[in-house]
Amino acid sequence: MRVPEMTIRAKGQAIILRTATEQDAQMLIDYLKKTCAETRFLAKEPEEIQMTVEQEEQFIKRTNDSQTDLMLLAFLNGTFIGNCSFTGVSTSRYRHRATMGIALYQKYTGMGIGRAMIEKLLEIAKEKGYEQMELEVVADNQRAIRLYESIGFQMYGKLPDNMKYLDGTYADAYWMMKKL
Repeated sequence: MRVPEMTIRAKGQAIILRTATEQDAQMLIDYLKKTCAETRFLAKEPEEIQMTVEQEEQFIKRTNDSQTDLMLLAFLNGTFIGNCSFTGVSTSRYRHRATMGIALYQKYTGMGIGRAMIEKLLEIAKEKGYEQMELEVVADNQRAIRLYESIGFQMYGKLPDNMKYLDGTYADAYWMMKKL
């Protein structure tokens, strides 16, 4: 789905949020590779990011044409700094639910930007008729868990050994949910 470009504020800073376009494909591939290298809290290792520009363009087009999915890109002073998204469930019994994700380049964390992005994403989801937002978070990511809880998300489950890292260690995941 597409939404109009908007400005949100995070600790006095103006953040532009806009729907991704197909011209953003290479930038998003580079972003995925870098953010996956910056943290162990995302789903992939950087070398697993193998999509081509054409594949990413198709993904962006499908997302924009979807009635249930939204991806927003965030810009600070004209610089791309991260994205947030939600994916709705289309079957009738689950249509009230959506799952969300967010990531920022590490140097933009701790500035209130993630909070402002999530709050806007939840507002849009509610306007689109969603009643429940869900997410999965690595159990060791206490900073994100505190943020989600402060916004009103509650834990409802834990999956032990959800991720296995290349070094052989594991990470649990928590499932969290917020009523909109």
